[in-house]
Amino acid sequence: MPEYDIPFNRPGFEGREREYMAAALSAGHISGNGSFTKRAEAELEEILGAPRVLLTTSCTDALEMAAILLDVGPGDEVVMPSFTFVSSANAFALRGARPVFADIREDTLNLDETCLTAVIGEHTRVIVPVHYGGVGCEMDAILEIAGRAGASVVEDNAHGLFGRYCGRTLGTLGRLGTQSFHETKNITCGEGGALVINDEMLVERAEIIREKGTNRARFLRGQVDKYTWTDLGSSFLPSDLLAAVLCGQLEQRESIQARRQAIWERYRGGLAGWAALQGIRLPVVPAEREQTYHLFYLLLPSEEARDRLIAHLRSRRILAVFHYVPLHLSPMGRRYGGSEGDCPVTERLSTRLLRLPFYNQLEVSDQNRVIEALLEFDS
Repeated sequence: MPEYDIPFNRPGFEGREREYMAAALSAGHISGNGSFTKRAEAELEEILGAPRVLLTTSCTDALEMAAILLDVGPGDEVVMPSFTFVSSANAFALRGARPVFADIREDTLNLDETCLTAVIGEHTRVIVPVHYGGVGCEMDAILEIAGRAGASVVEDNAHGLFGRYCGRTLGTLGRLGTQSFHETKNITCGEGGALVINDEMLVERAEIIREKGTNRARFLRGQVDKYTWTDLGSSFLPSDLLAAVLCGQLEQRESIQARRQAIWERYRGGLAGWAALQGIRLPVVPAEREQTYHLFYLLLPSEEARDRLIAHLRSRRILAVFHYVPLHLSPMGRRYGGSEGDCPVTERLSTRLLRLPFYNQLEVSDQNRVIEALLEFDS
Protein backbone atom coordinates (compact mmCIF):
# COMPACT_ATOMS: atom_id res chain seq x y z
CA MET A 1 0.00 0.00 0.00
CA PRO A 2 1.37 3.48 -0.87
CA GLU A 3 2.50 5.48 2.12
CA TYR A 4 0.33 8.44 1.06
CA ASP A 5 -3.16 8.59 -0.44
CA ILE A 6 -2.34 12.02 -1.84
CA PRO A 7 1.29 12.39 -2.96
CA PHE A 8 3.08 15.68 -3.42
CA ASN A 9 3.45 15.06 -7.16
CA ARG A 10 2.14 12.52 -9.64
CA PRO A 11 3.23 12.78 -13.29
CA GLY A 12 0.73 11.66 -15.88
CA PHE A 13 0.22 11.20 -19.60
CA GLU A 14 -1.98 13.88 -21.09
CA GLY A 15 -2.68 12.91 -24.69
CA ARG A 16 -0.72 11.21 -27.44
CA GLU A 17 2.56 10.59 -25.62
CA ARG A 18 2.39 6.77 -25.95
CA GLU A 19 1.43 7.04 -29.61
CA TYR A 20 4.33 9.36 -30.34
CA MET A 21 6.80 7.16 -28.45
CA ALA A 22 5.63 4.19 -30.54
CA ALA A 23 6.08 6.28 -33.69
CA ALA A 24 9.63 7.14 -32.68
CA LEU A 25 10.38 3.47 -32.08
CA SER A 26 8.86 2.49 -35.42
CA ALA A 27 10.84 5.17 -37.24
CA GLY A 28 14.05 3.61 -35.98
CA HIS A 29 15.49 6.92 -34.71
CA ILE A 30 15.47 7.10 -30.94
CA SER A 31 18.74 8.99 -30.41
CA GLY A 32 18.73 12.78 -30.31
CA ASN A 33 17.83 15.29 -32.98
CA GLY A 34 15.16 13.18 -34.66
CA SER A 35 11.81 14.33 -35.98
CA PHE A 36 10.23 14.76 -32.54
CA THR A 37 13.22 16.77 -31.28
CA LYS A 38 12.86 19.16 -34.22
CA ARG A 39 9.09 19.33 -33.75
CA ALA A 40 9.30 20.12 -30.03
CA GLU A 41 11.97 22.77 -30.59
CA ALA A 42 9.92 24.44 -33.34
CA GLU A 43 6.83 24.45 -31.14
CA LEU A 44 8.71 25.96 -28.21
CA GLU A 45 10.21 28.63 -30.47
CA GLU A 46 6.71 29.57 -31.58
CA ILE A 47 5.27 29.53 -28.05
CA LEU A 48 8.11 31.61 -26.61
CA GLY A 49 8.83 33.80 -29.61
CA ALA A 50 12.52 32.93 -29.29
CA PRO A 51 15.05 32.83 -32.16
CA ARG A 52 16.23 29.33 -31.20
CA VAL A 53 15.39 26.69 -28.62
CA LEU A 54 17.60 23.63 -28.13
CA LEU A 55 16.29 20.65 -26.19
CA THR A 56 18.62 19.32 -23.50
CA THR A 57 18.59 16.37 -21.15
CA SER A 58 17.72 18.65 -18.20
CA CYS A 59 17.49 22.25 -17.09
CA THR A 60 20.78 21.59 -15.31
CA ASP A 61 22.40 20.78 -18.65
CA ALA A 62 20.87 23.90 -20.19
CA LEU A 63 22.50 25.97 -17.42
CA GLU A 64 25.81 24.19 -17.96
CA MET A 65 25.58 24.94 -21.69
CA ALA A 66 24.94 28.59 -20.84
CA ALA A 67 28.08 28.70 -18.69
CA ILE A 68 30.21 27.28 -21.51
CA LEU A 69 28.54 29.48 -24.12
CA LEU A 70 29.26 32.66 -22.13
CA ASP A 71 32.89 31.59 -21.51
CA VAL A 72 32.48 31.73 -17.75
CA GLY A 73 35.64 30.63 -15.98
CA PRO A 74 38.01 31.05 -13.03
CA GLY A 75 38.02 34.56 -11.60
CA ASP A 76 34.44 35.24 -12.72
CA GLU A 77 31.52 35.75 -10.36
CA VAL A 78 27.91 34.74 -11.01
CA VAL A 79 25.14 36.34 -8.96
CA MET A 80 22.02 34.34 -8.11
CA PRO A 81 19.48 34.07 -5.30
CA SER A 82 20.42 31.83 -2.40
CA PHE A 83 16.85 30.50 -2.51
CA THR A 84 17.14 28.27 -5.57
CA PHE A 85 17.99 24.74 -6.62
CA VAL A 86 21.65 23.74 -6.55
CA SER A 87 21.87 23.54 -10.37
CA SER A 88 21.76 27.34 -10.59
CA ALA A 89 25.11 27.43 -8.78
CA ASN A 90 26.68 24.16 -9.89
CA ALA A 91 26.53 24.99 -13.59
CA PHE A 92 28.85 27.96 -13.14
CA ALA A 93 30.96 26.57 -10.29
CA LEU A 94 31.87 23.64 -12.56
CA ARG A 95 33.49 26.18 -14.90
CA GLY A 96 35.57 27.59 -12.04
CA ALA A 97 33.39 30.65 -11.36
CA ARG A 98 32.40 31.78 -7.89
CA PRO A 99 28.67 31.82 -7.05
CA VAL A 100 27.65 35.00 -5.24
CA PHE A 101 24.39 34.68 -3.34
CA ALA A 102 21.83 37.47 -3.11
CA ASP A 103 18.72 37.76 -0.96
CA ILE A 104 15.09 37.42 -2.08
CA ARG A 105 12.05 39.67 -1.93
CA GLU A 106 9.54 39.28 0.89
CA ASP A 107 6.58 39.14 -1.49
CA THR A 108 7.44 36.87 -4.45
CA LEU A 109 10.49 35.07 -3.02
CA ASN A 110 12.30 36.11 -6.19
CA LEU A 111 15.76 37.65 -6.44
CA ASP A 112 15.65 41.04 -4.71
CA GLU A 113 16.77 43.51 -7.36
CA THR A 114 17.43 46.15 -4.68
CA CYS A 115 20.22 43.93 -3.26
CA LEU A 116 22.06 43.47 -6.54
CA THR A 117 24.30 46.52 -6.47
CA ALA A 118 25.68 45.42 -3.10
CA VAL A 119 26.86 42.06 -4.45
CA ILE A 120 27.89 43.00 -7.99
CA GLY A 121 31.57 43.75 -8.53
CA GLU A 122 34.17 44.08 -11.23
CA HIS A 123 34.30 40.29 -11.67
CA THR A 124 30.54 39.81 -12.14
CA ARG A 125 29.94 38.11 -15.49
CA VAL A 126 26.41 36.71 -15.17
CA ILE A 127 23.23 37.36 -13.18
CA VAL A 128 20.81 34.44 -12.82
CA PRO A 129 17.26 35.49 -11.85
CA VAL A 130 15.05 32.56 -10.85
CA HIS A 131 11.32 33.00 -11.50
CA TYR A 132 10.12 31.27 -8.35
CA GLY A 133 6.83 29.45 -8.77
CA GLY A 134 6.54 30.83 -12.29
CA VAL A 135 6.04 34.42 -11.07
CA GLY A 136 8.34 36.77 -12.96
CA CYS A 137 11.20 38.61 -11.27
CA GLU A 138 11.52 42.40 -11.56
CA MET A 139 13.21 41.98 -14.91
CA ASP A 140 13.34 45.61 -16.05
CA ALA A 141 15.42 46.56 -13.02
CA ILE A 142 17.57 43.42 -13.22
CA LEU A 143 18.31 43.96 -16.92
CA GLU A 144 19.20 47.60 -16.30
CA ILE A 145 21.58 46.72 -13.45
CA ALA A 146 23.14 43.93 -15.51
CA GLY A 147 23.63 46.27 -18.44
CA ARG A 148 25.46 48.79 -16.30
CA ALA A 149 27.69 46.03 -14.93
CA GLY A 150 28.40 44.54 -18.34
CA ALA A 151 26.93 41.21 -17.18
CA SER A 152 24.83 38.74 -19.15
CA VAL A 153 21.44 37.66 -17.79
CA VAL A 154 20.57 33.95 -17.81
CA GLU A 155 16.99 33.32 -16.71
CA ASP A 156 16.50 30.15 -14.69
CA ASN A 157 12.94 29.60 -15.86
CA ALA A 158 12.52 26.04 -14.60
CA HIS A 159 9.16 27.01 -13.04
CA GLY A 160 8.11 29.57 -15.59
CA LEU A 161 7.13 28.08 -18.95
CA PHE A 162 4.17 30.16 -20.32
CA GLY A 163 4.67 32.89 -17.69
CA ARG A 164 4.86 36.59 -18.59
CA TYR A 165 6.32 39.74 -17.10
CA CYS A 166 4.71 43.00 -18.28
CA GLY A 167 3.43 41.15 -21.36
CA ARG A 168 6.81 39.63 -22.22
CA THR A 169 7.47 35.90 -22.10
CA LEU A 170 9.62 34.58 -19.26
CA GLY A 171 12.78 32.94 -20.52
CA THR A 172 13.12 35.38 -23.43
CA LEU A 173 14.13 38.53 -21.53
CA GLY A 174 17.73 37.65 -20.76
CA ARG A 175 20.48 36.79 -23.20
CA LEU A 176 19.71 33.13 -22.46
CA GLY A 177 16.94 31.26 -20.69
CA THR A 178 16.63 27.73 -19.38
CA GLN A 179 13.57 25.49 -19.07
CA SER A 180 12.82 22.28 -17.20
CA PHE A 181 10.62 19.35 -18.21
CA HIS A 182 11.29 17.29 -15.09
CA GLU A 183 8.40 15.15 -13.88
CA THR A 184 7.47 17.78 -11.27
CA LYS A 185 6.91 20.49 -13.89
CA ASN A 186 3.67 21.52 -15.64
CA ILE A 187 4.92 20.09 -18.95
CA THR A 188 7.13 17.03 -18.56
CA CYS A 189 8.97 14.27 -20.37
CA GLY A 190 10.30 12.75 -17.15
CA GLU A 191 13.76 14.29 -17.44
CA GLY A 192 14.42 17.10 -19.89
CA GLY A 193 15.11 20.76 -20.42
CA ALA A 194 15.81 23.41 -23.02
CA LEU A 195 18.19 26.27 -23.65
CA VAL A 196 16.40 29.35 -24.96
CA ILE A 197 18.78 31.43 -27.07
CA ASN A 198 17.67 35.05 -27.37
CA ASP A 199 20.95 36.36 -28.80
CA GLU A 200 21.14 35.04 -32.37
CA MET A 201 24.92 35.47 -32.35
CA LEU A 202 25.11 32.55 -29.90
CA VAL A 203 23.03 30.04 -31.88
CA GLU A 204 25.71 28.35 -33.96
CA ARG A 205 28.12 27.91 -31.05
CA ALA A 206 25.30 26.59 -28.85
CA GLU A 207 24.61 23.88 -31.44
CA ILE A 208 28.30 22.92 -31.36
CA ILE A 209 28.39 22.78 -27.55
CA ARG A 210 25.30 20.57 -27.47
CA GLU A 211 26.86 18.18 -29.99
CA LYS A 212 29.92 17.39 -27.85
CA GLY A 213 31.90 20.32 -29.24
CA THR A 214 31.54 19.23 -32.87
CA ASN A 215 30.03 20.99 -35.89
CA ARG A 216 27.75 18.00 -36.53
CA ALA A 217 24.66 20.22 -36.84
CA ARG A 218 26.23 22.01 -39.81
CA PHE A 219 27.19 18.63 -41.32
CA LEU A 220 23.60 17.38 -41.05
CA ARG A 221 22.41 20.55 -42.82
CA GLY A 222 24.91 19.92 -45.62
CA GLN A 223 26.96 23.01 -44.79
CA VAL A 224 30.20 21.03 -44.36
CA ASP A 225 31.24 17.68 -45.87
CA LYS A 226 32.42 16.22 -42.55
CA TYR A 227 32.27 17.18 -38.92
CA THR A 228 35.00 17.47 -36.35
CA TRP A 229 35.84 18.71 -32.86
CA THR A 230 35.79 22.51 -32.93
CA ASP A 231 34.97 23.68 -29.37
CA LEU A 232 34.19 22.59 -25.83
CA GLY A 233 30.98 20.66 -25.40
CA SER A 234 29.30 17.61 -24.00
CA SER A 235 26.43 15.19 -24.64
CA PHE A 236 23.52 17.50 -23.87
CA LEU A 237 21.09 16.17 -26.51
CA PRO A 238 18.08 14.12 -25.26
CA SER A 239 16.65 10.99 -26.86
CA ASP A 240 13.94 11.44 -29.45
CA LEU A 241 11.77 9.20 -27.24
CA LEU A 242 11.77 11.92 -24.59
CA ALA A 243 11.07 14.55 -27.25
CA ALA A 244 8.10 12.43 -28.40
CA VAL A 245 6.65 12.53 -24.86
CA LEU A 246 7.27 16.28 -24.76
CA CYS A 247 5.40 16.79 -28.05
CA GLY A 248 2.39 14.97 -26.61
CA GLN A 249 2.46 17.19 -23.53
CA LEU A 250 2.90 20.43 -25.46
CA GLU A 251 -0.18 19.62 -27.54
CA GLN A 252 -2.19 19.57 -24.31
CA ARG A 253 -0.71 22.73 -22.84
CA GLU A 254 -3.95 24.72 -22.80
CA SER A 255 -5.91 22.05 -20.94
CA ILE A 256 -2.99 21.44 -18.57
CA GLN A 257 -2.72 25.11 -17.72
CA ALA A 258 -6.49 25.45 -17.29
CA ARG A 259 -6.52 22.53 -14.83
CA ARG A 260 -3.56 23.88 -12.90
CA GLN A 261 -5.12 27.33 -12.70
CA ALA A 262 -8.29 25.78 -11.28
CA ILE A 263 -6.24 23.87 -8.67
CA TRP A 264 -4.30 26.99 -7.67
CA GLU A 265 -7.43 29.12 -7.38
CA ARG A 266 -9.27 26.40 -5.42
CA TYR A 267 -6.45 26.39 -2.89
CA ARG A 268 -6.48 30.16 -2.64
CA GLY A 269 -10.26 30.40 -2.32
CA GLY A 270 -10.53 27.56 0.17
CA LEU A 271 -7.67 28.69 2.40
CA ALA A 272 -7.75 32.50 2.36
CA GLY A 273 -9.95 32.98 5.43
CA TRP A 274 -8.23 30.27 7.48
CA ALA A 275 -4.79 31.58 6.54
CA ALA A 276 -5.64 35.13 7.61
CA LEU A 277 -6.85 33.91 11.01
CA GLN A 278 -3.78 31.71 11.51
CA GLY A 279 -1.17 34.28 10.46
CA ILE A 280 -0.28 32.19 7.42
CA ARG A 281 0.65 33.84 4.14
CA LEU A 282 -0.43 32.61 0.73
CA PRO A 283 1.51 33.20 -2.53
CA VAL A 284 1.77 36.76 -3.83
CA VAL A 285 1.42 37.48 -7.56
CA PRO A 286 2.13 41.17 -8.34
CA ALA A 287 0.33 43.14 -11.00
CA GLU A 288 1.53 42.74 -14.59
CA ARG A 289 2.56 39.13 -13.97
CA GLU A 290 0.99 36.15 -15.69
CA GLN A 291 2.02 33.25 -13.49
CA THR A 292 2.28 29.61 -14.54
CA TYR A 293 0.37 27.94 -11.69
CA HIS A 294 3.40 25.79 -11.01
CA LEU A 295 3.06 25.44 -7.23
CA PHE A 296 1.12 26.57 -4.20
CA TYR A 297 2.88 27.27 -0.92
CA LEU A 298 2.09 28.43 2.58
CA LEU A 299 4.34 30.60 4.73
CA LEU A 300 3.76 29.52 8.33
CA PRO A 301 4.42 31.81 11.33
CA SER A 302 7.41 29.70 12.42
CA GLU A 303 9.54 26.70 11.52
CA GLU A 304 7.96 24.80 14.41
CA ALA A 305 4.47 25.44 13.03
CA ARG A 306 5.62 24.38 9.55
CA ASP A 307 6.99 21.09 10.86
CA ARG A 308 3.83 20.42 12.87
CA LEU A 309 1.70 21.02 9.78
CA ILE A 310 3.81 18.59 7.71
CA ALA A 311 3.29 15.95 10.42
CA HIS A 312 -0.43 16.77 10.67
CA LEU A 313 -0.91 16.23 6.94
CA ARG A 314 1.17 13.05 6.95
CA SER A 315 -1.05 11.65 9.70
CA ARG A 316 -3.87 12.01 7.17
CA ARG A 317 -1.80 10.32 4.44
CA ILE A 318 -1.13 13.60 2.61
CA LEU A 319 2.41 14.51 1.57
CA ALA A 320 3.43 18.17 1.73
CA VAL A 321 7.07 19.24 1.57
CA PHE A 322 9.39 22.15 2.31
CA HIS A 323 11.49 23.65 -0.47
CA TYR A 324 15.03 24.98 -0.93
CA VAL A 325 17.57 25.06 1.88
CA PRO A 326 19.51 28.34 1.44
CA LEU A 327 22.53 27.70 -0.76
CA HIS A 328 24.73 30.20 1.05
CA LEU A 329 24.39 28.14 4.26
CA SER A 330 25.07 24.79 2.60
CA PRO A 331 28.50 23.15 2.99
CA MET A 332 29.44 24.15 -0.56
CA GLY A 333 27.94 27.63 -0.17
CA ARG A 334 30.10 28.23 2.89
CA ARG A 335 33.16 27.22 0.86
CA TYR A 336 32.34 30.16 -1.40
CA GLY A 337 32.08 32.53 1.55
CA GLY A 338 28.46 32.19 2.63
CA SER A 339 27.57 32.71 6.28
CA GLU A 340 24.61 33.39 8.56
CA GLY A 341 23.10 36.81 8.10
CA ASP A 342 24.13 37.23 4.46
CA CYS A 343 20.58 36.74 3.16
CA PRO A 344 18.23 37.44 6.10
CA VAL A 345 14.95 37.19 4.15
CA THR A 346 16.00 33.86 2.63
CA GLU A 347 17.05 32.55 6.04
CA ARG A 348 13.76 33.60 7.64
CA LEU A 349 11.30 32.48 4.97
CA SER A 350 12.90 29.24 3.81
CA THR A 351 12.33 27.61 7.22
CA ARG A 352 8.64 28.50 7.20
CA LEU A 353 7.64 27.51 3.66
CA LEU A 354 5.44 24.49 2.92
CA ARG A 355 4.43 23.29 -0.55
CA LEU A 356 1.06 21.60 -0.98
CA PRO A 357 0.25 18.65 -3.29
CA PHE A 358 -0.02 20.00 -6.83
CA TYR A 359 -0.16 17.99 -10.05
CA ASN A 360 -2.17 17.94 -13.25
CA GLN A 361 -4.44 15.03 -12.26
CA LEU A 362 -5.16 16.20 -8.71
CA GLU A 363 -8.86 15.38 -8.32
CA VAL A 364 -11.24 17.90 -6.74
CA SER A 365 -12.14 15.33 -4.08
CA ASP A 366 -8.48 14.83 -3.15
CA GLN A 367 -7.82 18.55 -3.10
CA ASN A 368 -10.83 19.00 -0.86
CA ARG A 369 -9.29 16.45 1.51
CA VAL A 370 -6.11 18.54 1.62
CA ILE A 371 -8.05 21.72 2.28
CA GLU A 372 -10.19 20.07 4.98
CA ALA A 373 -7.07 18.75 6.71
CA LEU A 374 -5.52 22.20 6.64
CA LEU A 375 -8.62 23.82 8.09
CA GLU A 376 -8.33 21.48 11.08
CA PHE A 377 -4.84 22.81 11.86
CA ASP A 378 -4.18 25.53 14.39
CA SER A 379 -0.82 27.23 13.97
